Amino acid sequence: MRNRLNRRSFLKRSGATAATLAASPAAFAAPRASGQTGRSQTEIFPLNRGWRYRNTATADARNRDFDDSSFAHVCVPHTNVRLPWHSFSEKAFQFTSVYRRDLKLPANLDGKSVFLDFEGVMTATTVYLNGTRVGSYKGGYTPFSFDLTPYLDKSGRNVLAVEVDSSERADMPPFGDQIDYLTFGGMYREVQLRIVPQIAHLENLFAMPKDVLSAHPTVEVRGYVRRVLYAAESKSPLTLRCELRDGDRVVATGTAPISGNIPPVLPNADAGQALGAQPFGDADKPQVVLTLSKLGKIELWDLDTPKLYTVHTQLLSGSTVLDETTRRIGFREATFTDQGFSLNGKVIKLHGLDRHQTFPWVGQAMAARAQRKDAVLLRKEYHCNIVRTSHYPQSRHFLDACDEIGLLVLEEIPGWQHIGPLPWQDISVDNVRRMVRRDWNHPSIVLWGVRINESRDNHDFYTRTNAMAHAFDPSRQTGGIRYFQESEFLEDVFTMNDFGFPLKPPVHGKYLNTEFVGHTFPTKTIDSLERLREHTHRHARVHDQLASNPQYAGGIGWCAFDYNTHFNFGSGDHICYHGVFDIFRTPKPAAYLYKSMCEPSEEVVLELGHHWARNDESTGITAAEFLTNCDTVKAYLIDSKGEHELKGSPNRTLYPHLPHPPYVFRLTDTGLDSWGDLRAEGYVNGKRVVDRKWSASAVDAKFRLVADDAALVADGGDSTRVVLRVEDEYGNIRPFAADAITFALDGPAEIIGDNPFGLIGGTGAIWIRAKETAGTVTLRATHPVLGTEELHFTLTAAADEVA
Repeated sequence: MRNRLNRRSFLKRSGATAATLAASPAAFAAPRASGQTGRSQTEIFPLNRGWRYRNTATADARNRDFDDSSFAHVCVPHTNVRLPWHSFSEKAFQFTSVYRRDLKLPANLDGKSVFLDFEGVMTATTVYLNGTRVGSYKGGYTPFSFDLTPYLDKSGRNVLAVEVDSSERADMPPFGDQIDYLTFGGMYREVQLRIVPQIAHLENLFAMPKDVLSAHPTVEVRGYVRRVLYAAESKSPLTLRCELRDGDRVVATGTAPISGNIPPVLPNADAGQALGAQPFGDADKPQVVLTLSKLGKIELWDLDTPKLYTVHTQLLSGSTVLDETTRRIGFREATFTDQGFSLNGKVIKLHGLDRHQTFPWVGQAMAARAQRKDAVLLRKEYHCNIVRTSHYPQSRHFLDACDEIGLLVLEEIPGWQHIGPLPWQDISVDNVRRMVRRDWNHPSIVLWGVRINESRDNHDFYTRTNAMAHAFDPSRQTGGIRYFQESEFLEDVFTMNDFGFPLKPPVHGKYLNTEFVGHTFPTKTIDSLERLREHTHRHARVHDQLASNPQYAGGIGWCAFDYNTHFNFGSGDHICYHGVFDIFRTPKPAAYLYKSMCEPSEEVVLELGHHWARNDESTGITAAEFLTNCDTVKAYLIDSKGEHELKGSPNRTLYPHLPHPPYVFRLTDTGLDSWGDLRAEGYVNGKRVVDRKWSASAVDAKFRLVADDAALVADGGDSTRVVLRVEDEYGNIRPFAADAITFALDGPAEIIGDNPFGLIGGTGAIWIRAKETAGTVTLRATHPVLGTEELHFTLTAAADEVA
């Protein structure tokens, strides 16, 4: 992001070496638990626990009999090194490490093949089994798989060794030049073992709703069937059988034969990414297509009612179930038009934020609960209706939550400004392929981002990325994030980063603003009243302009959360303070602007857009400004003589198009010499619906702990955030509290965070991560003046990992 006109002039250019190829893509679109049906010959075993880890990789550590007893015991998701939340060396995570794990395999593997599936490893991965190299993969954000079968010792011990190179290698996206974010390192997403019948298995499934607004909606089910290269052909006919279900109710069923040749899974000879470099061919076409019809009345997936159905599918050889899988889908029509974005025939103005998926201390290695919480925060607590996964495909858990709560998604491929040579581009095209094939069943995703963020035009390259997305998914439009309007328009939607003001007028009919404010006005929670207020104004005036013209589909602000970055970006401590939330997911006042965009029927919002301090503004405080969706706000200054009503109104002069503009009370013409508490009342349809106070006293009144969750699963990865707050007597954060909070933790969990932790802007957060033993955990946090607070967590047992 940032300094668009001159940034590229001062960044050093670096060449990219040739890319190597990698193994075939994983089937992580909807992982299945072992024994889910009891009939399928395919079995899935999670491999997230029982790993041994060392931060150096040596050739002898690849061997089966290597002594790894000195290695650390770790669970996935895992970061290769825990770092301070800021002010660390960006080289600290750029090294090659090794993970080792014994495999416990079922006794009878006759006619079966064993695949190892990775959801995401940062950044380049090489896998060894019993000392023999199985294959390698380049890239940290997309899934990949290896066939272990030829390397297995079926009568003895089997040991995996996974070498992970976490350096910023120029031969793969997003690297090759400077990027404005850090990628961190390690096996930071889940791993699984998948045992499939060799004659045929379901490699993937795309269930595509069609004609959803008509009287006769359907679901087109595309089955991608694979065999193992060395397997004999099935002697019985192969069939795909599907059911569309609403909960336990079967809505429709369908069956279709599978005829013709079934393509083999590619061998491990580093061939997977080569597929992405080739034109779309027969091997990437579905082997069977069937249509589920006569559905009756279906409920639409919408922002307020994100209804989900499931497609249950079986692959049969005669009457034998070879494989079985389930996908969640939603019926919705989502399209960008010349009049804006239309969802189910209704034009909706989009307002949302860009998201980096990184967290303090552990980078990207956060498990499902924390990933899902980000989606809930953006949609349910702050009422965004769209998020962009800047600048890479993000956790499937985050996308699952978006499906469930009605948060639209623009998902894009990895990269930042730089385009490498042809082998680099081949990997990027393959990233499109893997992103689409992993996520094509998510109803929340409405746009594929198929350009490298803010890169220059490259006709041949972007013709390929668009063709790849459209070939696999004809149901969605493509976009490409650029920062200049003169760009060649190869996508379906012109997606534009515009950090100027006023915004540039749309140059194409389908036009979406995808970044603004951000780097042009970094803001910290400890900044002055004036800067916090101006930060909010800059977001507000952009959304006001977006609301003025229906050709703007809406805007996605830069960005949701402060994030770690390279030393030559940000504020000099490896953080870009571009978010409307800090890195701990605590809101800055600008976040309340997004919160106030909802209607009061959803939530009544009345928030002060700055802290209440008489002289933190240059000439003394001039106004009290509220972010609210109330029709009317009344405000009062309270002193020793009582309450004095202030004069105020919504600021429609600056924001004539915002449905709920900031509400401003001027303080310079009150005639009051005294200073006191502030009280505000909010009214909707003439009825008072909220009454709040802010303290004028310079006193830290109380210390609080607030946990996102009180129950965790003892799987070694499940984590929840604990927010620390110093408040005034009315529950508002005291923004200049900077005390050191000390922690004591009892029970089978650990603290992710500093101990002691120095508050920033009166707040901050740590995470509690469960270990692998069920029980009760007690967290005690002590403020040096305000005393000790205590929280309790219940850890339930996790299912055993049997492989």
